[in-house]
Amino acid sequence: MENKTEYIGKVKLDYQYYGGRDLYVDGSEDELLDIVKTHTKSEYNRVIEARKSWPILYHLSDIRGNIVDWMPISKDDTVLEIGAGCGAITGTLAKKAGRVDCIELSRARSLVNAERNKEYDNINIVVGNFQDVEKNLTEQYDYITLIGVLEYAASYIASENPYEGFLNIIKKHLKPTGKIVTAIENKYGLKYWAGCKEDHLGTYYSGLEGYVGVDSVRTFSKNGLAKLFLNCGICDIEFYYPYPDYKLPLTIYSDAYLPVTGALCNNFRNFDNERMIVFDETKVFDNLISDGMFDIFSNSFLVVAGCEG
Repeated sequence: MENKTEYIGKVKLDYQYYGGRDLYVDGSEDELLDIVKTHTKSEYNRVIEARKSWPILYHLSDIRGNIVDWMPISKDDTVLEIGAGCGAITGTLAKKAGRVDCIELSRARSLVNAERNKEYDNINIVVGNFQDVEKNLTEQYDYITLIGVLEYAASYIASENPYEGFLNIIKKHLKPTGKIVTAIENKYGLKYWAGCKEDHLGTYYSGLEGYVGVDSVRTFSKNGLAKLFLNCGICDIEFYYPYPDYKLPLTIYSDAYLPVTGALCNNFRNFDNERMIVFDETKVFDNLISDGMFDIFSNSFLVVAGCEG
């Protein structure tokens, strides 16, 4: 592109690393851009109800922001949002933080992000591959977010172990007291045993079976995630448990506030794909809770991790 920068409202888009072609889109971006141009945020829920489309729900639901809204991010803090997508989390971060720098591979998605959040003067979006952008990134941040991003590290990090390689690169841009915020599916999440398809591949049990023959995506167990962070020297690790999952979280549990029996009864909100119903998840969750095993089978994890401690 000849013009290396663009402003939409108060949001700056930087195209110096953009190769001119979007490598990651789901086909909904044009429709989303039209919606955010012609509707206010207060009208999004009405549009979601009318369109009955998973991408529209996923990208525009205000529930998405719950994953970070509770965190103690302040106007003294800077945030690096890697994989900002269509901006479902960006607006929530911008309300809380002093500045939000986004890195996003897709220009189409970045335009949706900028248009829906154009009233914020503290959002900067760099469009391009993270590995290219990172080479010239000199700042250190209070928070770095990976919301639905870590699982794709093999697709954009050239490394023998792309997941550790990705975290080691990110560490360089974290303040000594900073936190990496990671939201990701649990490969042993109860919903996958109960008949939901693996989110990224759309196939049954592929995560449970260890992603045989698949190199492009990985999710992890709780122990697997902890080991991954520890191998990178990231030792201060706190696990949280978004329910029903991190994509549309209604409650976020922690090791200090775990669910009680009877609490996990919202288990059939599977909007993105058909599913089987193998057993009653509420009853199984109740047994897992009673046996102190909920954390192992939580559908998703939210990990807040740093190098202190």
